[in-house]
Amino acid sequence: MFLLPGAPAKPGLLRVDGGGAAIAVEIWAMPADAFGRFVATVPPPLAIGTLTLADGRNVKGFLVEAAATAGARDISAFGGWRAFMAQAKASA
Repeated sequence: MFLLPGAPAKPGLLRVDGGGAAIAVEIWAMPADAFGRFVATVPPPLAIGTLTLADGRNVKGFLVEAAATAGARDISAFGGWRAFMAQAKASA
């Protein structure tokens, strides 16, 4: 997971074949007929792709284009966006 440049602060989750980190995610439900409208609003370099959960399930979620991670800070060690933001707030 990377801290993408720009404001507001946002994460970029990059899918890797191996050597990645476990990242906490939130799973939300959305009616299928609204999914296309939602995806159309996702700004680049974010995209919707497949996330593989620890229990083996595959769900759709936010990913980032690999090119957007060049020079971005790797924040995977925090284990999730909420943990990263809590640390950032505590150190501010």
